[in-house]
Amino acid sequence: MPQRSRRAAINAEEYARLIVATLPIPPKTESDNERLAAALSALDEREDVTPAEQAFAELLAIVIEDFEERHYALPKVTPQEALKALMEDRGLRHKDIAPIIGNKGLTTEILKGSRNISAAVAKRLATALQVPVELFI
Repeated sequence: MPQRSRRAAINAEEYARLIVATLPIPPKTESDNERLAAALSALDEREDVTPAEQAFAELLAIVIEDFEERHYALPKVTPQEALKALMEDRGLRHKDIAPIIGNKGLTTEILKGSRNISAAVAKRLATALQVPVELFI
């Protein structure tokens, strides 16, 4: 039921004008995607968006996300590789993450790949490094 009331608040004519003006056809090329991303960015920068513009922005986000997931999929990496990459990117060393993991020995084993990252350690790392926990699982 909440969707009905939300949809009722959208001005159909305004939404149709947005569709016609932007033609949010699923992008096939990078330039198609950039065009849609620019349209979304223009809406995101405004503070006075109408319900129709907000709904249209959601549509654009879905279309753009679909394109980017298909064309820019990140390579699969092990949790240890993800941790090492984050450490390198952020200038962190063994001694910086040992307190998060629990101790120096366990940290060494995880970084060498001889020990997996447990669910509890994954949660602590995700919280401390402000990344999704799935990165370490």
